[in-house]
Order: sequence, then C-alpha cells, then structure tokens
Amino acid sequence: MDGTRLSKVSRQIQKDLGEMFQRQSMALFQGRMITVTTVRVSPDLGVAKVYVSIFPTENREAVLELVRENARTLRHELAKKVRHQLRVVPELAFFLDDSLDYIENIDRLLKQ
Repeated sequence: MDGTRLSKVSRQIQKDLGEMFQRQSMALFQGRMITVTTVRVSPDLGVAKVYVSIFPTENREAVLELVRENARTLRHELAKKVRHQLRVVPELAFFLDDSLDYIENIDRLLKQ
C-alpha cells in the first residue's frame, strides 16, 4: 500500500485517539494525562501500534493496562469518527513510549 496513505491514516488515528484520551482521562484512566506519541499502521491496515506517553509517571504500567482493557471501546469510538474515511478500522495495540524517560536520563547524566 502507498506510504502516503499509511501516513495519513496513522496521523488521523493519532489525532482522533488523542482527542478521545483527552475527553475520557478523568473517567477511565484515573485522571492521568495520556498522549499519543506515534501510531504505526501495518500495510494491510489490520493493526495499528499506538505508542502512548503517560503523565505522571507513577504506576504507568497499571494505567497502560487500563488502556489495553478499554481497547475495544476505544476502537469502537474510533470507528464512529473515521467511518467515512476507512472501511476497516485497525485493531489497536498499545505500547508505552519511554522516549521522554530516555531524554530525562541523558539530561541528568549531562548535568553531572
């Protein structure tokens, strides 16, 4: 499939999921701020790997589990938003993005 189409689909999914996390963070995710940093869509549009950053960082594994438990609900809400753009909404697989931790670690090491 064309790389341009894949990048457009991944940007659209990232935008829509970010809005959904912003609206539902108090009710579903213990009031944590969840940011969608990257979305990588498979060439057949069957799976979307969603990388999220969670703030504050305490108990983020537990919050990630909450996100994974609500993946079906999030996919259903996403389907409502993109029903005119996509025929099939990809399965959502959520992963923790630890790039901010890596940057903080490098910063801390450089200040020493």
